[in-house]
Amino acid sequence: MDIPIVENVLKLNDEVAQINRAKIRDAGVFCIDMIGSPGCGKTALLETTLKHLAGQLRIGVLVGDLTTTRDAQRIAQWCSDVVQINTGKGCHLDANQVRQGLEQIDLANLDILVIENVGNLICPVGFDLGQNVKVGVFSIAEGDDKAAKHPYIVQEAELLLLNKMDLKPYVSFDLRQFREDIDRINSDVQLMEISATEGWIADWVQWLSRQVVSKVS
Repeated sequence: MDIPIVENVLKLNDEVAQINRAKIRDAGVFCIDMIGSPGCGKTALLETTLKHLAGQLRIGVLVGDLTTTRDAQRIAQWCSDVVQINTGKGCHLDANQVRQGLEQIDLANLDILVIENVGNLICPVGFDLGQNVKVGVFSIAEGDDKAAKHPYIVQEAELLLLNKMDLKPYVSFDLRQFREDIDRINSDVQLMEISATEGWIADWVQWLSRQVVSKVS
């Protein structure tokens, strides 16, 4: 008897992701898939980053959200190349949605493209969008167990950001345990401690600048 074989459900997504990757690469753009839970401060970080790098690097943003355009409206104050992608009940962006978003942005005018994924530390990790790297965002306010509970983003990310460090005196957060969990899961990943709202993002800004230099050199 014939036994049905279930093919990789991500196969089509991966094929479209490769198309996205080629398009982004050919434009000479460095692309980041930014992944973090709701409220970790992804949009605030992008706002502060855009303000810091105005006139230095050309940054475009694809914003993933379930229904509203509020994040895109915030980012649009500092960035003319912003596209909102609404996923409805979908808990992550997929490569085809990103492909449609790319059609609305002139990549030739960009140095960096940031894909702000839907707020979620689980579903987005498994989907290739055509990015160069994945950047995971945690925050002090979420608790020190988040890296241990969500190891896959730690494993997949090129860089991890621990946001809202200005709240450290006011919340219970074991920074030593958090760092140890990350080192145990992925000793190669870099961790930066930042505060988007306070503008403590110097290391992050320097990292972005280095990626662009590396991309064009």
